[in-house]
Amino acid sequence: MQQLKKIAGFIWIVLGPLAVFFLVKTAWGEIVAKPSADTWIQWGVFVVVFLPIAFGLSLFGYYAVKGEYDDQI
Repeated sequence: MQQLKKIAGFIWIVLGPLAVFFLVKTAWGEIVAKPSADTWIQWGVFVVVFLPIAFGLSLFGYYAVKGEYDDQI
């Protein structure tokens, strides 16, 4: 089970920045397609709200790889 937690941790670490990359890529494509203030505000809020979530996802993975969630019994 400990090994599974570490493997899942690596997946979470990679998934955080990857999700941010695809979110920013999608936001940029939408802004270029329709460059209005509404689009800028909408996608700006999406990106700003999601950045701490993605950071927490990667941090969770880091702690899983480090072994912080191993059973201490």
